[in-house]
Amino acid sequence: MTSQAYEDKRCVTNKNAGGKKLLGKVDEGCASASVEVKGAQRNASGTRDVGEHWSEGKLNKNISVAQKYGDKKLPNALIVGVKKGGTRAVLEFIRIHPDVRALGTEPHFFDRNYDRGLDWYRNLMPRTLDSQVTLEKTPSYFVTREAPRRISSMSHKTKLIVVVRNPVTRAISDYTQTLSKKPNLPTFEELAFKNKSLGIVDTTWNAIRIGMYIIHLENWLQYFRPSQMHFVSGERLITDPAGEMGRVQDFLGLKRIISDKHFYFNRTKGFPCLQKPESSSQPRCLGKSKGRTHVQIDGDVIEQLRDFYRPFNIKFYETVGKDFKWD
Repeated sequence: MTSQAYEDKRCVTNKNAGGKKLLGKVDEGCASASVEVKGAQRNASGTRDVGEHWSEGKLNKNISVAQKYGDKKLPNALIVGVKKGGTRAVLEFIRIHPDVRALGTEPHFFDRNYDRGLDWYRNLMPRTLDSQVTLEKTPSYFVTREAPRRISSMSHKTKLIVVVRNPVTRAISDYTQTLSKKPNLPTFEELAFKNKSLGIVDTTWNAIRIGMYIIHLENWLQYFRPSQMHFVSGERLITDPAGEMGRVQDFLGLKRIISDKHFYFNRTKGFPCLQKPESSSQPRCLGKSKGRTHVQIDGDVIEQLRDFYRPFNIKFYETVGKDFKWD
């Protein structure tokens, strides 16, 4: 990281996938750094006030200008996946950038509501200025076969953000979320394997299949160039949120305004939160369900799943040109 403050105050998470959170637990030695937020904004004419003190008030002013003078536009960037990867964190973090206007809810246009048409979709979007990025997030797009073709049909220039994490940890997180809603579910082990003694994984179970990233990516690469896709590490989003968000800003063609000074590490939740805005007495953290403790899974089950995912991971690393070090 560029700042030692956040680095000194966060803790390295355990490499064991069982029971690990997206934004993992920390010990009592972790604390937050209280720092001043600085940056720049674009004014209504589209010019930068470079070096000016960034504040919540100025962000709100930029939003007000967009609401008054902007138009509803189709998004030029999408967070398309993956479920339980960290997409909500990326959305909430990037939304504090004054040149980003994002839809807060998931519209599911390209998977569930496509028949409603582009006019319906456009009308959902916040008003934006020409200088701003219009963004929406629907993680299920990444595993929806029709989504790449449909998005390309809207605009072949669309920029795509994909948040990925260790597929074993992701599957456990997915199961934990479902279990919280359906407490009578079979065990994780029963759902993950067709035959555990033979190590036969059930790839029809969605929690397993989503993590076979390369299978889904190959479909996207039929419609989009690799340069149009940016892959965010869910793990590094915890340990270095400013670094990951810096790369997201670069990818979107934005000035790097979101920095380490915007974050502190929440010991209770076990992941980064945004420093409190000037207009609020409270910091901005994700919802109560974010950071819930995962179901504990036997080590041999985790090892079998690591072995299963390894060839998919290797091919994924080679294709995107980045080693996420999940093995």
